[in-house]
Amino acid sequence: MSDPKNAKKVEVEVETYALATDSGVTQPTDAATVKQVIREIARKNRVAQKNKDFVSADIVAKFTALPSYKAAKTVMWYVEAGSEVRTRHALPAALKSGKRVVVPWCVVESNTLELFLLEDTSELVEGAYKILEPKEELRLQPRKIVKPQELDLVMVPGTAFDKRGARMGQGKGYYDRLLANARADAPLVALAFDCQIFDEIPVDAHDVFMDLVLTETRSIPGKGRKK
Repeated sequence: MSDPKNAKKVEVEVETYALATDSGVTQPTDAATVKQVIREIARKNRVAQKNKDFVSADIVAKFTALPSYKAAKTVMWYVEAGSEVRTRHALPAALKSGKRVVVPWCVVESNTLELFLLEDTSELVEGAYKILEPKEELRLQPRKIVKPQELDLVMVPGTAFDKRGARMGQGKGYYDRLLANARADAPLVALAFDCQIFDEIPVDAHDVFMDLVLTETRSIPGKGRKK
């Protein structure tokens, strides 16, 4: 159970951070607090996003129009959870495109993501964290297992992003660990609403930068994994 006092503290810090740019109010300075504050702001913004189906379709259309998508043979898609940019509506068309469509699934015990070759949306059921995932009896079939190195293009969800392509997830590091094993020439493309974009978010050494962040109005080139 969350601590009501701590929740109230975060709420105040969220308001402080949100107003800081315009009003000159002092922002929290330690990275952990700033991350927590930005994550709260971004979640609230994402939940409040209007016309999610329409706006999401627009963003996904930008993704499938990318030259890197057209050239890719194996593409990882995420299946949205909660208020993320919605993608499941586009999966049927992707499955008919002739590309290998890959989706991640969560191994809760090890806080890792594994990859699954999706051939029909009927192979998905609600799993950990209410996310659509492959049926348990299909996950470990040898022909269904995909390694990160096989991906030619990676679609990435997130809670918040900045203008450098820095990404903030849920704080558990699932995607950072997965993306660290993707090929260097496989673009990492994040989908987000405009309301999830910040000027700058704190990063840690293990955080992975996106090559591109797509929103309903912007295409933001990121630093990628360049050292």
